[in-house]
Amino acid sequence: MRGIGTIINVLAILLGGGIGYFIKSGLKPRFQEILTQACGVATIFIGITGALPGLLQVNEQGGFSTQRTLLLVFSLVFGGFIGEALNIELRMDRVGESLKSRLKMGNDNRFVEAFVTATLVVCVGAMAIVGSIQDGLLGDPSMLITKSLLDFVIVIVFTSSLGIGAMFSAIPLGIYQGGITLFAILIATQVSDVLILELSSIGSVLIFCVGVNLCFGKRIRVGNLLPAILIPVVYRLILYLLH
Repeated sequence: MRGIGTIINVLAILLGGGIGYFIKSGLKPRFQEILTQACGVATIFIGITGALPGLLQVNEQGGFSTQRTLLLVFSLVFGGFIGEALNIELRMDRVGESLKSRLKMGNDNRFVEAFVTATLVVCVGAMAIVGSIQDGLLGDPSMLITKSLLDFVIVIVFTSSLGIGAMFSAIPLGIYQGGITLFAILIATQVSDVLILELSSIGSVLIFCVGVNLCFGKRIRVGNLLPAILIPVVYRLILYLLH
């Protein structure tokens, strides 16, 4: 059944969040701090390893050379401009604040931070994009099931270190991955391996930025960079129309 991968992923996040919240009550602040830093370091390396396959290639001499760097730069710059104009991160914060209010979590000062951070990590990575496309095109949820196991662990740590807001990343994840899966079903014949690679690389660069924020404080407005993921789609569409 197409879409089952996203359903499993949502359930994994909810379960991981529940376990993390239970653990959090017994953790001292210094343990929560080191877990946040550990998440940041892990997230940085997940982002790097996800981005490199699309940005490096082996040349004839057996060395490495870069590729698609101009597309990466253009996507980040133009996508960041659009995101800043729309102020996406502020809107994500407002969604978090709305959830916090509805759930009467007024005493949780890190609810919004936990929600936004976890949402960015579980939604914009390479596996979320590629896995959802595979689920939509081929009915193959295997990559999303693998991602579910990773997200299960990640959300346990995020919830135990940042708070229960991380568990509610399941809501935007369900919408995001479900939307990609549906989109892939509708345009199955137009999705190329090159486009998937470009989307994965840019998504992984954003994951890297999330890791930087976790390690060094909020220095990059990652939410406002999210439109960068859409730029390769527009680029490939323009090339298709020109041909």
